[in-house]
Amino acid sequence: MSGLLSLLLLLADVPAAPVSLFELQPDQPTAEHAGGKVLAGFVAGFATHELGHLVFDVAFDAHPYFKSVSAGGIPFFAISHDPGLPNWQEYMISSAGLWTQQWTSEWILSRNPDVRHQSAPFRKGLLIFDVGVAAFYAGAAFLQTGPEERDTRGMASSLGIAEPWIGGMLLVPAGLDTYRYYHPRAGWAKWASRASKATLVLLTFTAHGRQGNTAVGSASIRPRLR
Repeated sequence: MSGLLSLLLLLADVPAAPVSLFELQPDQPTAEHAGGKVLAGFVAGFATHELGHLVFDVAFDAHPYFKSVSAGGIPFFAISHDPGLPNWQEYMISSAGLWTQQWTSEWILSRNPDVRHQSAPFRKGLLIFDVGVAAFYAGAAFLQTGPEERDTRGMASSLGIAEPWIGGMLLVPAGLDTYRYYHPRAGWAKWASRASKATLVLLTFTAHGRQGNTAVGSASIRPRLR
């Protein structure tokens, strides 16, 4: 557990060295406390991602359920739903988790452009999840690997395009938000990031214009605990 906290502290730019309590500012947590908040932000990002899927599952009466899947022989479980939805509904359900990641990142970086230099471990934990998971999904899309229920496959099937295109559309805002984290005054990166995120939402209309239904019931893929 201490190793995980150290890794999250490193990724979040939070100093892990011991600090005298007399030297701490009121808003400057100890390393252990900060690590816990970074981890809490990461977990909150995970919960928000799943909630995004479930909201649209329920809204479209898609009957969400847990499904056992595997990737490379590793057991997983997935939150899936009934197949045969209209393309635009399938696209929105598949995209919803990733949309929540992009929206929370935008909220953080717009309200606190200098978050890197602030004592904000919870928000940094959210950013680590948002950007890191987007990059993970992009890699899966480029390689077209993983369970059939993966989000990127559902998005691509709904739009009638190759899955690597979805990977590129996820990697662009993730890369731009990472740049914004280190260069908060880069106006071009802010607007390019927002445009790339808006594009993913507007593609719902492209999916709506396609005839037929999508056979894949998309899902959020998570390790299955034994």
